[in-house]
Amino acid sequence: MKSTTITRGLALSALAAAALVAPVQPALADDVSFILPAGTGCAFNLGVSWTGGNLHTIEFVDENGNTVRVLTAGKGVLLTYTNYGMKPKKPVEGESVTIRTDGSVAETVVNPDGTLTVTATGHNGLIMFPSDVPAGPTTTHYIGMIVYNIDPATGVFTLVSTSGQERDVCAELAS
Repeated sequence: MKSTTITRGLALSALAAAALVAPVQPALADDVSFILPAGTGCAFNLGVSWTGGNLHTIEFVDENGNTVRVLTAGKGVLLTYTNYGMKPKKPVEGESVTIRTDGSVAETVVNPDGTLTVTATGHNGLIMFPSDVPAGPTTTHYIGMIVYNIDPATGVFTLVSTSGQERDVCAELAS
């Protein structure tokens, strides 16, 4: 199941969630934060690393102390995606794409049914797994706004809408 209670240190809320729950390969170098196995974030093993960033999170609670909304905002990170090939046990570093993220704001609202709705603006990466809607594997960097729902019971992310620029990271790294 995908974690929904994470620090949004990447300014990439779903990306960070995916990193915490996928069967992740150990990092090959100090600058690689995690490697998602082939078929999870892209057709190949996808490495994700980042540096910098300065995000602040505020949690809003109701009168019973239950979280009802989380707001995360701040300066972005220098984010690098790397194609580590197809071998599951012996990833080999290949092509990389580095993206300077200039900041983001993400609002996560807890819905009455327990699902979460995330509205993220600015620079945000979103990894969709094969179990998500629409089904992945896809890794897309957005500049603009994305809205998606998360079902904590199943871990499924459902993309609701996007606006602005989209960058297909998998396609860039596969060429």
